[in-house]
Amino acid sequence: MVTPTGSRAQSVAILPLRNSVLFPMSVVPINVGRPRSVHLVEDLIGRDDALVGVLSQRDADTVEPTFEQLYSVGTLAKPVKVIRLGPANYSVVLNGLGRFRIKRPDRLEPYMHAEVERLDEVTSDEEELGRLGERLRERTRRALTLIPNLPRETASILDNVRDPAALADLIASNFPEEHAGIALRQEVLEALDRTERVAKVLAIVERQLEVLRVKDEITALVTEEMSRSQRDFVLRQQMRAIREELGEAGDDDEIDQLRERIARAELPPEAEQAARKQLSRMASMQPQSAEFQVARNYVEWLADLPWSRSTPDRFDVRVVRRCLDEDHYGLERVKRRIVEYAAIRQLRRDKRGPILLFAGPPGVGKTSLGKSIARAMGRRYGRIALGGVRDEAEVRGHRRTYVGALPGRIIQALKKVGTKNPVLVLDEVDKLGADVRGDPAAALLEVLDPAQNDAFVDHYLGLPFDLSQVTFLATANYRHQIPEALKDRMELIEVPGYTRTEKRSIAQQFLVPKQLKEHALTRDNLVFESEGIETIIDFYTREAGVRGLEREIAAVCRDATVRMADGKTVEHETVGRAYVEEVLGVHQHDPEVADRKYAPGAATGLAVTGAGGDLLVVEATRMPGKGNVHVTGALRNVMKESAATAVSFVRSRADRLQLDPEWLKSIDLHVHVPRGGGAQDAASVGLPMFVAVASLLLDAPARSDVAMTGEITLRGNILPVTGIKDKLLAAHRAGILAVVLPKRNERDLEELPQEARDDLEIHLVSKLEEVLPLVLAAPDSGEERPIPPASGEARP
Repeated sequence: MVTPTGSRAQSVAILPLRNSVLFPMSVVPINVGRPRSVHLVEDLIGRDDALVGVLSQRDADTVEPTFEQLYSVGTLAKPVKVIRLGPANYSVVLNGLGRFRIKRPDRLEPYMHAEVERLDEVTSDEEELGRLGERLRERTRRALTLIPNLPRETASILDNVRDPAALADLIASNFPEEHAGIALRQEVLEALDRTERVAKVLAIVERQLEVLRVKDEITALVTEEMSRSQRDFVLRQQMRAIREELGEAGDDDEIDQLRERIARAELPPEAEQAARKQLSRMASMQPQSAEFQVARNYVEWLADLPWSRSTPDRFDVRVVRRCLDEDHYGLERVKRRIVEYAAIRQLRRDKRGPILLFAGPPGVGKTSLGKSIARAMGRRYGRIALGGVRDEAEVRGHRRTYVGALPGRIIQALKKVGTKNPVLVLDEVDKLGADVRGDPAAALLEVLDPAQNDAFVDHYLGLPFDLSQVTFLATANYRHQIPEALKDRMELIEVPGYTRTEKRSIAQQFLVPKQLKEHALTRDNLVFESEGIETIIDFYTREAGVRGLEREIAAVCRDATVRMADGKTVEHETVGRAYVEEVLGVHQHDPEVADRKYAPGAATGLAVTGAGGDLLVVEATRMPGKGNVHVTGALRNVMKESAATAVSFVRSRADRLQLDPEWLKSIDLHVHVPRGGGAQDAASVGLPMFVAVASLLLDAPARSDVAMTGEITLRGNILPVTGIKDKLLAAHRAGILAVVLPKRNERDLEELPQEARDDLEIHLVSKLEEVLPLVLAAPDSGEERPIPPASGEARP
């Protein structure tokens, strides 16, 4: 096992140690079970003169280390005893002899072998060594009284070992691992200067004595607090006995229960002080008094709020993506933005991110997106309905001086979810109102401002509550109705309506299985065919979302459930067009607009309503009169101005349109927009108004399969409008074949689904002169004029 190679160098077998350091003069038993170490021990059996080099591993998790994974300085040891514990498990008692350093590794198999050199100790300052040795001995005696798990033989070492350097080695060897780790012990082993070595061990002992001193102080404080608590307990018991004599014991129990709830709630100091103040007041009140009830409710709110309770975050973009795909069909751009949002929250340590505002028509899944985000993040979900809220106190809470006062909806939602870091959805923020009681939208400014909401003060609580860990989301139908200051604090994400194909897929994958389950049915009872679902979409719903579609599917399921409840057999029934028409009855919506034929004076416009995009038919007629222009249809001022602009432009271009310049003197013109009051972007109806008037005067009908939108000017320019995606989806749902758009809206076409792009012929125009050739049919022909190419035209 030992091969001489020089005066101080020799070749020895190497035994690696995990979680331990062997020192000279130490006798330590070591369990051996790794293959290389077992080979080494088996070679030691029967050899009295064998020596082994013991080195500590840098990483204890390494099973079979290499020389690079071992420290270079170790202890040369003599095996004293070898005990066989099992077929491949030994216990070896080693006696440390002296330090060595690896000079050159020899081999790794069958066990590690290397050429080593013995290391000599030096003494830099004998006087300092003696002084440090005495202090080390004295401080170690002090540590023996404070560290309960220090080995008993340490005391005898202090009495019997006189050499300070050897004493330092033995103390380092016997010090508990939690007080001196492998790295610290290795530093002691590598210290060849005896004075430096004693100083290192003394520093370890001094540091642990300081830790133990702080622990003793903390223990004393805790003991003192426990004594005070015991004293308070005794006094309360005495007070309880007195109250029992007075017949008031039940009230005291209630106060004690509240006090225990406050102690368990882990309130911040300010809130705990306020709660204890109210409890002290309650102790001197009559339980039947109104003040007692007010104070009790206040303390209960403080005890129930999640001041320190939170759920661990799980920001994993893969989980977010999976949850969104499981819960929602399509909406790829929306999903991509939510995944980006989750990635930011995953990488930012402060866990703060933008507040997302989902804006879109009803029934497209805005609120359920919030549920998916909460599920992906591992947080609890809460919803705050803000529709119709007009009182600022609904957000900030009522002051306790009012009868029936309560905290605001934010605090109420936090109490309901039970954590301080939930996902809260502010639903319908565009429906907030304002009156003499204040503006709730203004109160939300503080709630949604990350620089302020870490100390949000509810009027009822009168205490700051940290909202910085809450993830706020918001939903809206009309983004234009949200105050600008509030909108500025949120990032807008448009959630568009669905195409016909998307609705069919959503129904097949989500709505039908859900309604079958809710109506106690299975696919063995009803089988929904694509034809049946498309019939519901085309003739019984007309919406951007799928809420109405789900209701009609539920109506079909209810019919089957009723028949089953009557004892009839419902098995493998196919829900096709005839089945749907039999159950749902007469069609609720007319066939596609594209099948109609227009007389001169009518045009199809596109507008955005609360339900998403919609078609508006603009009608114009004339009658004998004196040049008056009437505009009807529950229109707002902007739409009336658009009609006036359209008439003025036609008059200014009478010669180009081959009209009598005095055409308006002998007639009255009437422009009507059925259902025009629901349009949000009134200015976009200007283009179809112009086409309707021109069609009437030229006696040329407009094509019913062409829809248009755009704001017009007196100079004949066509200005861009909003809501292009919703308008085009509405045109696609209605069977429109071609759409005329402002050229400056070309960039909005990127968001249009590919299915709608393929089915729609899109023409981009910038001047009114370009429009009439695209939309007017031949005056005296029943056939529609083919749409010619025009400048500025683009087909995506």
